[in-house]
Amino acid sequence: MAVGPDGRCAACGTYQQQLNPAPNAGPGGYPAAPPVSMPAAGAMPPGGVDLRRGLSTALIVLFGATIAVLVLAFIARVQQYNLYGDVLDGGSVSGSDADDADDFYRTALVLSSLVMIGLAVVFPIWFRRLRLNAEVFAPGQHRFGSGWAAGAWFTPVVSLWFPKQIANDIWRASSPQGPHQVQRGLLNGWWVCWIVSGPLFSSSLVQWSNARQRALDGGLFGARSAIEDMKTAIGMNCFAYVVTIAAAILGLLLVRQITAMQEQRAALPPQSPYGQMAPSPYGAPAPTPYGAPAGSPYGGGATGNPYGAPAPSPYGGGAPQMPPVVPQAPPAPPPGPPAGPPSPYGQG
Repeated sequence: MAVGPDGRCAACGTYQQQLNPAPNAGPGGYPAAPPVSMPAAGAMPPGGVDLRRGLSTALIVLFGATIAVLVLAFIARVQQYNLYGDVLDGGSVSGSDADDADDFYRTALVLSSLVMIGLAVVFPIWFRRLRLNAEVFAPGQHRFGSGWAAGAWFTPVVSLWFPKQIANDIWRASSPQGPHQVQRGLLNGWWVCWIVSGPLFSSSLVQWSNARQRALDGGLFGARSAIEDMKTAIGMNCFAYVVTIAAAILGLLLVRQITAMQEQRAALPPQSPYGQMAPSPYGAPAPTPYGAPAGSPYGGGATGNPYGAPAPSPYGGGAPQMPPVVPQAPPAPPPGPPAGPPSPYGQG
């Protein structure tokens, strides 16, 4: 059927009503977007969103290595703990046994330090990239600039809460389910383990150093109370290693999760400052902020044919004339018989 530019049928002269299919709704109220192809290796994708996996892959490898060396250091600490237990129980412990246990732990400590230095270099760079991507997803909705995403980790005092707030903003902006349907259990668990491990390590090392000094001043193994304090400190240090290993495992899962979230979120349009989505760049009508159909200023039905002409008459005649709409008053009912089934766009 040929339809002219004014919406009339070329054969019968009546206006033709064309229906726009409703856009497919994505998860959490996001309008669905066409699938986005991944960029070529080493290429910067369009739109300012960097989805290259080089840094995330490096982080996953570093976290895996960190878990391995932390487990090794934990085993060395358990060996020392058992050694001091044998001393307290009156068992025979030679000086070479103590030296071997100390050398084992020292080697594991050096390896874990080297791996964690690499982690401390790569992680802030990756975290800043997440923050830049999140700005594209939700512009103007972040509490800190992208510079803080890297610098907050090395700034005294504020490093205790700035990175977590930045991570919360990134997580919300990157969620494919929408900013108000975010599950942050993994993020919160990782942050709690990371924050708790630091004070545990510091306090246990201070306690162990003080007890060791007292033991050296008292003889080969020192007074019994000093040895008991050393054993207690090593036990606390073992617990600190367990918490740190848990933080490393959760960190590895976090990198995988947020990488997948940003790849999925990149296929959806950015959100508006009010939590709704911006107008669709693919021709679909944008959702109204109050849940009303588009075109109604008062939250009711749509106000007529989107092409500016009323629906065709079911009696085969010309298009029925619509009464004039008085501002802020409901339209008067049209005279004559009813116009058949209601239009899919509402009354009138």
